[in-house]
Amino acid sequence: MKKYFWLKFIVLALFLGVSNQSCTDLEEELFEQVTPDRFFQSDEEFIAALGAAYTSLYGYGGNGNIYSLQEVTSDEMVVPTRGNDWNDGGHWRRLHTHQYNSEDDIIGGGWSFLFGGINTCNRLIFQFTELQAPGSEAFIAELKALRALYYLWAMDTYGNVPIVTDFNVPEGFTPDQNTRAQVYAFVESELTSGLANLSQAVDGTTYGRMNYYAAQAALAKLYLNAEVYTGTAQWQKAIDACDAILNSGKYSLTANYRDNFVTDNGNSKELILAIPYDQVFARGFNLPMMTLHYGSQGTYNLTAQPWNGFCSLEEFYNSYDDADARKANNFVVGPQKNSDGTPVLDNGFDDPDGAELNFTPKINELGPQAHRQAGARVGKFEFKNGATDNLSNDFPIFRLADIMLMKAEALVRLNKAGDALALVNPLRARAGVPEYSAADLTLDELLAERGREMFSEVYRRSDLIRFGKYNSAWWEKPVSDPSKNIFPIPRGQLDANKKLKQNPGY
Repeated sequence: MKKYFWLKFIVLALFLGVSNQSCTDLEEELFEQVTPDRFFQSDEEFIAALGAAYTSLYGYGGNGNIYSLQEVTSDEMVVPTRGNDWNDGGHWRRLHTHQYNSEDDIIGGGWSFLFGGINTCNRLIFQFTELQAPGSEAFIAELKALRALYYLWAMDTYGNVPIVTDFNVPEGFTPDQNTRAQVYAFVESELTSGLANLSQAVDGTTYGRMNYYAAQAALAKLYLNAEVYTGTAQWQKAIDACDAILNSGKYSLTANYRDNFVTDNGNSKELILAIPYDQVFARGFNLPMMTLHYGSQGTYNLTAQPWNGFCSLEEFYNSYDDADARKANNFVVGPQKNSDGTPVLDNGFDDPDGAELNFTPKINELGPQAHRQAGARVGKFEFKNGATDNLSNDFPIFRLADIMLMKAEALVRLNKAGDALALVNPLRARAGVPEYSAADLTLDELLAERGREMFSEVYRRSDLIRFGKYNSAWWEKPVSDPSKNIFPIPRGQLDANKKLKQNPGY
């Protein structure tokens, strides 16, 4: 219910034709058509314009950028090459083995997604500021917080990126490149300075938007990774940001883990910031296409045939106890049936179990001849019967369980494992597995528990880097060089802006 309140304003924004122009293509007609006496007279009109900044997030749940950069480079997910399927010049295998380069499509796709969102925020901040419309301060603070979130992701993935805050720039403008430490300081300043102007309401008016608590969650994520980004740990600051959410009383764990990921999950009290996807009005969440087998169309009566790609690594799948409710929720394994109860067939392909489709956790090889049935599929989000190629499930960017685990980790790193138990054990209890003792709560176990809880929520790569595990060897991946902890600057960006210097190791 919550998401539809917000979606109607996104639809209005699209109707008004608020598009993502380049930073050098700001036409004068904008000022002739959109003026304080003709627009921005109510919160609804501000929100309608604001919608363009949030529609930029729709690519988050697809396979062309951030989701793949965070997940396929980690120990929890892989896209094997199955004959002629998912070869794509080898870049999926390169992501898995940490041999990615500046010309890989997804490296460029991630950059375009992030800076497209940043540019849209810059444009709207410019418009709101130039028009000097009454009441615009809160909306500008919200846009700056959203822009800071984009920059947090950009810093995490690409390291040294340009900070661009102006939209009205001269023709041919190319920004300077900033260091990771400079971007960190910028993100921190933008978030902390705007807190006082961000709404503390938690209801349909703020669902899917950067409110006070979403900004605190972004700060918690920033501080949790501060040692990676700047060389200086900020564990207490991470705790303080988490406490701003935990002590508010505005969020609570759902009784069932799965309730956070069903099709109609917009009423979950656990979601702090989510992308309100809709199969008609807010498209872009393509998970069934990305992970399910072609024949799975008959299992869920999907309107389109899936692509048979993304799956989990066997070792990661086996990191769950069989009794863990999250295991049954997060993966699709075993013999597959059509909706009428008949077996799904995979005729004409030599899988070891014959023609009947049986998803096996074991993957025979990374490629080029991975079995089409190989790999536990990503089932975390409900595939509703009759779903289209775009899900209507809202995608959590921040949820309460993550905040609890972040605070717990910071406490353990400050040698306060006993204090962390009250944060981790409720998640264990919900999953139906034994609670931890203080002795159990080692950093390695915390990383494993984060994986089990946060699987497919676009944080695994960052977690592995923070725990010093990203360069370790795992299935079909050798030890990688620490230079791979950030991605290369895309070749197209280097060609377009000679001020950019390639990251070391590329």
